[in-house]
Amino acid sequence: MQNGSIPISQAIAHHLEQLILDGTLMPEQKIPSERQLSEKLGVSRSIIREALHELQGRGIIETRHGKGSFVCSMVAEPEQESTLMQLFFGHSRTLYDLFEVRQQLEGQAAYLAAQRANEKDQYLITKAFNAMEQADPLKNAELDHAFHRAIAEAAHNPVLIHILTSLKQLMLHSVQASVLNLSHRKEFKQQIDKHHRQIFHAIISRQGEWAQKAAMAHVQHVSDSLRQIEKEEQSIIRAAIDESSSPAG
Repeated sequence: MQNGSIPISQAIAHHLEQLILDGTLMPEQKIPSERQLSEKLGVSRSIIREALHELQGRGIIETRHGKGSFVCSMVAEPEQESTLMQLFFGHSRTLYDLFEVRQQLEGQAAYLAAQRANEKDQYLITKAFNAMEQADPLKNAELDHAFHRAIAEAAHNPVLIHILTSLKQLMLHSVQASVLNLSHRKEFKQQIDKHHRQIFHAIISRQGEWAQKAAMAHVQHVSDSLRQIEKEEQSIIRAAIDESSSPAG
């Protein structure tokens, strides 16, 4: 059975690709089971299996034994022993290089999220924001990162999402540096909280330019603050985050 000149299995594979591209299916997210897809799309499980096999063969999804199929990352995250990771952890300037990149990417993500976030996106952003606000400020690096990730996902730009996903460990490291060095300093922490609230309210009220401005100002403030502390005290805490460790490092 075919849809025009295209086999149904290929049409379904294309449909799943679209879900990945628009951010409905995220990197590392589990794809619905064959049974669920079969019932939802109204085709046999054998056709679903053929579509998944095609996507797997092209490296778009991967099947994990006993767990199901998952979306692959489009941009690979640097390995701990990679040249980039070695340079990042070995040279102080790379932290500020990362902030320069974050400023542009997160500013654009906030702008697009304000325009494109659907009801579910706004719920997830709100949930992440509230969790971050209520957490111990010295132990909320993961929650801080989760808030910014929820915004990126609401931008519904797959290239942006996959780039940020590929930088996860580096991003977490920069957030950890912010938390460990700034959260116990009242003046800096108040400004960070103010920026987070501005970003949140701008996105929820769909004010894209305000959201972009607030997001970029937030990253710039953190970078400038860390530079100031490093200049005055000769060093800052640069704890690397291990996925197996607690958010507080």
